[in-house]
Amino acid sequence: MSKNVSQSHKPKDVYKKLTNDSHNHRPSSHQTNLMSSLETKPDQRQGAEIFNGGSTCKQKANEILSTMNLPKGLLPLDNMTEIGHNKTTGYIWIKINKNVQHRFKAIGRNVSYDSEVTAFVENRRMRSLTGIKSKELLLWATISEIFVNDQDQTKITFANPTGLSRTFPVTAFEEEEK
Repeated sequence: MSKNVSQSHKPKDVYKKLTNDSHNHRPSSHQTNLMSSLETKPDQRQGAEIFNGGSTCKQKANEILSTMNLPKGLLPLDNMTEIGHNKTTGYIWIKINKNVQHRFKAIGRNVSYDSEVTAFVENRRMRSLTGIKSKELLLWATISEIFVNDQDQTKITFANPTGLSRTFPVTAFEEEEK
């Protein structure tokens, strides 16, 4: 017996369909979500407290971190231009003039901060984080969540979107003296 195979189900046709769609310049919904996650969401700005200016932004960032029981040294950004905090949703964003790299000496790690950092903050946790990467060996790894452990509050954990994480002493992220 021979089977009648439909011509439209050949892998070659699937390949053509994918390549033809890839020339469409309108971003897919996945691409759109990725792009929008890198910018402050307009609906989160509504009802948020927004502050501008370097020293005011730094003071507000420290206040938010302290209120959420997170170490003040997590955001060692002196050149902030804007910080916003929507207390209802916990959404925060920080804008800086340009990307910044910082070395946390206590743990020997380089961290990169994009020109905009966003997160949802809650007690001892920053989740859905965008704009922060840590150097692991030769690669920059995206950090998507930071939390102080409930069982041992002397430890802070940094997780990436794949589920890999690193834990360090909280004291490594206390505000550094200049």
